[in-house]
Amino acid sequence: MARILIFGGHGKVALLLEPLLTARGDQVTAVIRDQAQVDDVRATGADPVVFDVESASEQEMVALITGHDAVVWSAGAGGGSAARTRAVDFEAATRSMAAAAAAGVPRFVMVSYFGSSPAHGIDPSDPFFAYAEAKAAADETLRASDLDWTVLAPSRLTLEAPTGRIDATADASGSVSRADVAAVIAQTLVESATRRRTIRFNAGEVPIDEALRAV
Repeated sequence: MARILIFGGHGKVALLLEPLLTARGDQVTAVIRDQAQVDDVRATGADPVVFDVESASEQEMVALITGHDAVVWSAGAGGGSAARTRAVDFEAATRSMAAAAAAGVPRFVMVSYFGSSPAHGIDPSDPFFAYAEAKAAADETLRASDLDWTVLAPSRLTLEAPTGRIDATADASGSVSRADVAAVIAQTLVESATRRRTIRFNAGEVPIDEALRAV
């Protein structure tokens, strides 16, 4: 049994991930921002914790993370102002990395997106620019850290049924179901080959466990 802490525990992917983890016996703490989300999270078997990542200090995050075996960052501002996007997707994310290190929890899985890169190519006039900048900077900070990290970078997310198969070798973004992204995160947490790797993936034909062993 592993003790997994998920930031962004009420997100669409997280709500699919949590029952996968609890079904295999993991103890899951789902960090959420709203008391109204508690029942949805409890229904997955996870333990909900209402916690404001945007305003929380590093010390508060250390207290939250301590005692877990791994952290999954699946939180995000979800659009809105550029300032809030930076506050959540970069500043809070990087505080959580420092907190994980301070708490002695080196395993850290970042859920990013396929095109995340300092050379993302998004025009500054595009509303997506603030998110692209924040995610690229957060990903780079994680890669430069001493954490036992994985950056997962799925392509365009769909609501299609899971296939259990991905393509982790494509050089261009396609699409992948949220359910398969959840399964990739779950497998990443137990697959040692994913450590200190950035994994960009689409829907594909290779079983998830095989694809991740080969990265």
